[in-house]
Amino acid sequence: MKHRVNRIVAAAILGVGLVTGSYAPAYAAPAWSLPAQGVQLDRAAKQAYVTDRMYTAFHKAQKTAPAAFTAPDGWSYTQITEKGVKIEKLVNPQGSPARTVLQLHGGGYIAPLTNAYRHIAVQQAVLANARETYMVDYKLAPEYKYPAALDDALTAYTFIVKEGIRPQDIIVFGDSAGGNLALAMSQKLRDEHVPQPGLLILDSPWATAETQSPSRQNHVDQDMVLGKINEAMFREINAPSFVPKGMKLSDPRISPLHGDLTGLPPMLIQAGGYELFLDEAIELAQKAAAAGVKVTLTVYPAMSHDFALCIPELQDSVDSFAEIRDFVNANMK
Repeated sequence: MKHRVNRIVAAAILGVGLVTGSYAPAYAAPAWSLPAQGVQLDRAAKQAYVTDRMYTAFHKAQKTAPAAFTAPDGWSYTQITEKGVKIEKLVNPQGSPARTVLQLHGGGYIAPLTNAYRHIAVQQAVLANARETYMVDYKLAPEYKYPAALDDALTAYTFIVKEGIRPQDIIVFGDSAGGNLALAMSQKLRDEHVPQPGLLILDSPWATAETQSPSRQNHVDQDMVLGKINEAMFREINAPSFVPKGMKLSDPRISPLHGDLTGLPPMLIQAGGYELFLDEAIELAQKAAAAGVKVTLTVYPAMSHDFALCIPELQDSVDSFAEIRDFVNANMK
């Protein structure tokens, strides 16, 4: 049974976090597959479960050197450098050659591409039924500020197209800061008259650097991924170091919520009902619809920021994975 509220399916006629959790090993055979069902809990039990998992991740987890990433059996994994930008590529021989994933990872613009995100890329490739998946290890703040990450994302996108991938076959996945980056990249492509990707899949997007919305103020104790429990990232989103000195937080170049959304690809936005970015996710969907963009927003009740990536075993996460699969199938050949 699916538990969803505040679902908006709109078209023109309507007018972080840190990534942790348990993942199937990427080297297992077969590759990750969508579970038939997940852990089902009522609201109170769910919050207690998430709190325990995230407290352990942020305060008790043992820090060990990560093992080398290995692709699933039968897949290939390569590392590429294009004009100084680090790009990693997965190839799923069972995927459709007419579908390509571009992953823009989250982490507040301060966290690098990690094995957790490489495992997530395997999931994304399976859900999208994509032959090729590209991950961008973009430059990080505070050393590199806007537009460093955006420039790297654009370089990666251009590289993929030069490899012979049609823009309309590209599915961009962006979570948290990666959602900010996906929106900024799409707006930049539009402004430069470059063909858009086929779809944007935005998980808990950081759509604005501003901090005054009600959910930013009221969910600091409820959001067990990006709230006060995660001290380092909570500080970062309230004083983002990727923003150049003197740049207003409302500037649409760093807060794409305030930019022109006209002409952007169809987008799926997923958010948690307890997350800090809830209000901006809702406003993003409303503005996208008003700009004529085909957009679906689903808010999963009592869930925190980036819940599906951080706690994939929950039923809400399994539901969100299925929604991604169905959205891609409904909007791509």
